[in-house]
Amino acid sequence: MPLYKWIFYNERELSMNVRKVVSLTLLLTLVPLVLTSVVLFIVPEGRVAYWSEWKLLGLNKTQWGDIHINLGWLFLATGLFHLYLNWKPVLTYMKNRARELKVFTLEFNTGLLLTLFCIVGTLLGLPPLSTILDFGTSFKEAAAVKYGEPPYGHAERSSLETLARRTGLDFAQIEIELSAAGIQHEGGGQTILSVAKKNNLTPKEVWLVMQKAKPVEVAGMTKSFPDAPFPGFGRQTIQQLIDTYLLDPDVIILGLEKKGITVDLTQTVKEAANANNTDPHTLFEIIHGLVHAN
Repeated sequence: MPLYKWIFYNERELSMNVRKVVSLTLLLTLVPLVLTSVVLFIVPEGRVAYWSEWKLLGLNKTQWGDIHINLGWLFLATGLFHLYLNWKPVLTYMKNRARELKVFTLEFNTGLLLTLFCIVGTLLGLPPLSTILDFGTSFKEAAAVKYGEPPYGHAERSSLETLARRTGLDFAQIEIELSAAGIQHEGGGQTILSVAKKNNLTPKEVWLVMQKAKPVEVAGMTKSFPDAPFPGFGRQTIQQLIDTYLLDPDVIILGLEKKGITVDLTQTVKEAANANNTDPHTLFEIIHGLVHAN
C-alpha cells in the first residue's frame, strides 16, 4: 500500500475511533449523571443527612454530590468535543432551504424558547417547573420528619460541651448518660460526630442519649424564645410554639393581626406563612419582636 494511502486510511480510522470514544463516553456519562441528579433531587437537607448519617447504596450525601460534580465536568468536556467533531452538521441545522446560514431558524428558536422558559419559569415559580421543585421539597420535608432534625445546623461538628451549653443540658449528667449507655467518649472537647463514629452510631443516636440529661435551669425558669429560627421551625404549629416557650396566645395572635397576618393555632408556621403570602422567616421575626416587646 502506498504511503499516502496508508496515512489517509489510518487518519480516517483514528478519526472514527475518536468519534466513537466521544459518543460512547457521552452516553455512558449520561446514565450515572441522571442517577446522581435523581438522588440529589430527593436527598434530605444537609443538616438532616449529616445528622442521621444518611446513605443510599452505601454512599452519603457528600459522596453523591462529588460524583455528580465530576461526572458533570466530564459530560461538559465530552459534549464540547462532540460539538467540535460535529460542527458541520450543526451548521447544517441552522441553514434554510436556500442553504443560507440563519441562526434564528424555527428549530433554533424552539430550542431557545424551551431553554428560556426553563430558566425564567423556575425564577418566577411557574408550573410545571414549580411543581417539580415542590415535589423535591416534599421528599426533603418527609426525610426531616423520618430522620429527625439536629438541635441546630451542623450540630454534629460541635463538641459535647458546646452542644450541652447551646441546648441547656447539664454536661456532667450527659457524661453519666453516655457511660450508662456504653458509649465511649474522651471528654467534652470531642465532637459528637467523632463519638458517633467511634461507637458505630449516628450523631442523632448519640444525641438521643444525651437528651436524657436534665437541663441546667433553676426552678421556675422557662425556656427562652430563640434569637434565630431553629431547624424544623416551619413545621412547628403556632400552638406548639406557645406551649414550648410559654407565650401569651393573645399577644401573639393580636400582634400578628396588626401586621396583617391571620393565623390559626393548629396551623404550622409554614402553613400560616403560605396562607398570608409570606415566609416562615418573616413570621419568626414578627413573633420574636412580640416576645421581646413584652
